Amino acid sequence: MEMISFEKAFETVMNTSFRTGTETVSYTDTLNRILAEEIASDMDMPPFNKSSVDGFACRKSDLGNDLEILETIPAGNWPSKFIGKNQCSRIMTGAPVPDGADCVIMVEDTELLSEGFIKFRSSFIKENIAKKGEDIRKGELVLRAGKRIRPQDIAVMASVGHTSVTISKRPRVAVISSGSELVEPDLIPGMSQIRNSNASQLMAQIERAGASGKYYGIAADDEAQTLSIIEKAIPENDMVLLTGGVSMGDFDFVPSVLEQAGVRFFFTRVAVQPGKPTTFGLHSRSVIFGLPGNPVSSFIQFEMLVRPLLSIMMGCEWKPLNINMPMGEKFMRSSVDRMAFIPVKIADDASVLPVEYHGSAHISALPEADGIISMPVGKKIFEKGEVVSVRPI
Repeated sequence: MEMISFEKAFETVMNTSFRTGTETVSYTDTLNRILAEEIASDMDMPPFNKSSVDGFACRKSDLGNDLEILETIPAGNWPSKFIGKNQCSRIMTGAPVPDGADCVIMVEDTELLSEGFIKFRSSFIKENIAKKGEDIRKGELVLRAGKRIRPQDIAVMASVGHTSVTISKRPRVAVISSGSELVEPDLIPGMSQIRNSNASQLMAQIERAGASGKYYGIAADDEAQTLSIIEKAIPENDMVLLTGGVSMGDFDFVPSVLEQAGVRFFFTRVAVQPGKPTTFGLHSRSVIFGLPGNPVSSFIQFEMLVRPLLSIMMGCEWKPLNINMPMGEKFMRSSVDRMAFIPVKIADDASVLPVEYHGSAHISALPEADGIISMPVGKKIFEKGEVVSVRPI
């Protein structure tokens, strides 16, 4: 199968039709989930004309006169007095403004005269009244389906009494590491062995993306064992991620094993660096990615291909944050035949500096990175000061 451009690979992945279903949960359990319904307000907000300061509710036309205090209105209490000529009521922030009043003057702008009277001692600036329905009207849409829910969205749900919320189910994602050289992180590697960092990295990326990951362990370089693990993972998950075993070596047989499991491939190589041997296919019950075994490659390809698809599967429009920033130094690469994804850090002067790393196995370089920039095919140099688009990671 011929190598395709990253743009074509991204388009292919994002056109995948797999979608998760929905479930209904308490609004308090929706953080970082994807909203699957439209939410409208069940009332005007504010629900009444509300004082925005501690002060005195009165009439603007009377501000030059002595004002008689009729009552005190705490927040949560309804006024009992109408404000007439040269009258006012002491009022607390958040309390309903009494009928007849058209402004609230602040306490610090008044002088207490004889018992029960005040005088306004400033120049009129503003009404200090939050008008009924000025924030939102009853029946007006407050949250749209397809958005990732943040703490402030949960506050909006609470304010409109929407306590039972329909959200998209989390995609179930299997993680399988391939390679006889791998041992789990709690073990001391023997000769020619390395610790498996990809699995824990991917499980964390899956969680951050709002999906639910399940680790299926290390598949040794054995076709039968690898096939057994894959055939278990596919029916149990919406997506399967395999790392390693997708290059061109004698023991890189993951693509052939996936074919035996019924996977139909769309691409097996992408013109991108790092991540050239990235593989993508579909099973009747699952989406399949074969990611490179080198941890920098698998991290970046997850962020650039897998994470966007997980969002789409949950009904969330993929709109990654990209920040335009200047290069803090000149960057040059030797080969220009593939798109390059370059980890970068943001300097104190808000410029971008490439992170020094020694190839796609240099995972300890990534903690220094704040984002990724892309370099298109054919481009060899980013000059100092040239503006680039930074994808935070």
